[in-house]
Amino acid sequence: MSDKSMSLVSVNAIQPSVDRRIPRFVLGVTVAAALAYGINWGLSFVMPVFLAKFLVDKPVLTRQIFDELFLAMVATVLIGLSISNGVTHYPLVLLLLVGLLMFGAYYLFMDPEWNLFATILIISALLIPYMGIISPAAALFLGKGLMISGIGAVAMFVLMHCLLPDTVLQPEKTNSKPILPSSSQRTKEALRALMISFPVIAFFYYFQINGALLTLAFIGILSLQITGQKSVKLSAFLLLTNSIGGILAVISYELLVTVPWFPFLVALLALFTCIFANKIYSNPLKAPIWSGALTALLVVLGTALSSESKEIDVGFYTRIAQIFLAGAYMIFISFLLGNRNKSKRDS
Repeated sequence: MSDKSMSLVSVNAIQPSVDRRIPRFVLGVTVAAALAYGINWGLSFVMPVFLAKFLVDKPVLTRQIFDELFLAMVATVLIGLSISNGVTHYPLVLLLLVGLLMFGAYYLFMDPEWNLFATILIISALLIPYMGIISPAAALFLGKGLMISGIGAVAMFVLMHCLLPDTVLQPEKTNSKPILPSSSQRTKEALRALMISFPVIAFFYYFQINGALLTLAFIGILSLQITGQKSVKLSAFLLLTNSIGGILAVISYELLVTVPWFPFLVALLALFTCIFANKIYSNPLKAPIWSGALTALLVVLGTALSSESKEIDVGFYTRIAQIFLAGAYMIFISFLLGNRNKSKRDS
């Protein structure tokens, strides 16, 4: 076979997969959001967020990936529940355990194979113990809702791959693994991320800020990015993308206030998901940008729609303000630490 024909085979082996991934992503996230917002169980809005991350980070379905996703959804919630059981009356011990889990999540996040597990771990470690301070029943309710949403996202992930499977084999991947930072470097970066994020986490835990769950989840996700070498620029960039998602959530929310009709909500989500899916898969290098913006849209809008408070408008904009302030704080501290380390190296 000639080199020209081999290149054609390679292109044909990749393109159908990409064509399937876009409708798979749009259909999956839209259906998951419709189920979550329609049934509205505890923390239901997390299901489409998890599914979107699964579909982007895990483009193919294998038994190993299924086991990894299922383990991440169950194990991280159980870890969060375990530290919120019995130690919530001892704030210092609780904060110490939360800090240790955060450190472990930062350390694991620098290994691509543990990236997804670390993301879900830090969300569980921050949210479940926080609710445990209010009452063990609240922590159990949150943990159960998080686990149901996670397992539901895994089930939807499998279903979407069954309905829209890849029509051709994927090109073989090389066995070479990415070069990881040394253990000492990973420890140093994890401690640095913990120094930046932990003070604001302790602040929220101590004062029990109203409606802080969304902000804590955002802080956890954003703080994971501080572990990279270009952490300040990346964190600022992610704050910008989350701002885009927040603005779109505001637009969507105001439209839904004008047209409070569930089919309109589903159609609006399908439109946004279709736009983001084309952006994500047309340029994989910029996929994290659009994926982050879509995540912010789904999370902010989902918390507003799932809220039963009569002051939903006030709570909606208060949460957005908290997110911006917390993100700006972490980027500012990251910038200060970065400049301090740079001045030490120059001297």
